[in-house]
Amino acid sequence: MPLSHESLQAIGLTLQLASLTTALLLLLTTPLAWWLAHTESRWRAPVNALVNLPLVLPPTVLGFYLLMLMGPQGALGQLTQALGAGILSFTFTGLLIGSVFFSL
Repeated sequence: MPLSHESLQAIGLTLQLASLTTALLLLLTTPLAWWLAHTESRWRAPVNALVNLPLVLPPTVLGFYLLMLMGPQGALGQLTQALGAGILSFTFTGLLIGSVFFSL
């Protein structure tokens, strides 16, 4: 039984999101982990708290906060609108940002 066009699109989108999320996490979190392990900076505690936020918040709460942040009235949404990039909520870029943050 062949897959429908919609199923193939969903599989392709999932593979694209997973690949990009993994690549971004490797690029961002490897140096971040090294820095957190070796620094005595005053920024260590706040950065560590931000990185651990997805571990302590339920996924629905985290998703709601990200949606509020990236929506038209959110700080990130207003910034991207002012820069001419539009809003991030319900876009692939917004999904990628949410996936990376959730996977920290």
